[in-house]
Amino acid sequence: MTTLMEQLLEEPTLPETVAALSERLDDERELRERFRDEVQPDQKAEFINGQVVVSSASLNRELGCTGRLRNLLDTFVTKNNLGHVVSEKALCGFPRNDYEPDVAFFGPAKTATINLDTGLFPIPDFICEVLSDSTEKRDRGIKFRDYAAHGVAEYWIIDPRSEVLEQFVISPSGYDLRLKSGTGEVVSHAVTGFRIPIRSLFDVAENLRTLQILLG
Repeated sequence: MTTLMEQLLEEPTLPETVAALSERLDDERELRERFRDEVQPDQKAEFINGQVVVSSASLNRELGCTGRLRNLLDTFVTKNNLGHVVSEKALCGFPRNDYEPDVAFFGPAKTATINLDTGLFPIPDFICEVLSDSTEKRDRGIKFRDYAAHGVAEYWIIDPRSEVLEQFVISPSGYDLRLKSGTGEVVSHAVTGFRIPIRSLFDVAENLRTLQILLG
């Protein structure tokens, strides 16, 4: 961003560029408010760079991965009183865009701002997106950049077809790939103490075994 800013500051058309950007952002804010008012509870809809993006229905393999992670993470977080976990229909507001992550976690500070009537959630501390043909470009593109730029401490990308997990952890330069594997264990950076076998995200029996361990 610093390089881009420096380039813009050198441009003789900077005032015109700033005015055009300001007008564009004003239009986006108006459209975003309308989106928030009109989005339906049964829709998987997001507001990205001025556009409403409605996702197609998920396949069973995608729903399975989402549900298995949600069950494990929510069980661990609830048992240890670490915060709050949501899945899919929770709209999270970023400075420019609104997303509905497949699974998200909020630590104690942000959980304190969430009540039963919350309809717009803060920026999560942890997000997981489960890839599909229709979402992969966004999950690896705009969401990857936006999540990193606005402090989501940890980002998981699950590929349900190849059964591989990618774990990204925030650093001063953006996201660093901490792990990419379909076997072994993954240890969360943002959710203290959360450690699970990667196979538990894909295998029902392994998921149940891990859930029993987390329950103690």
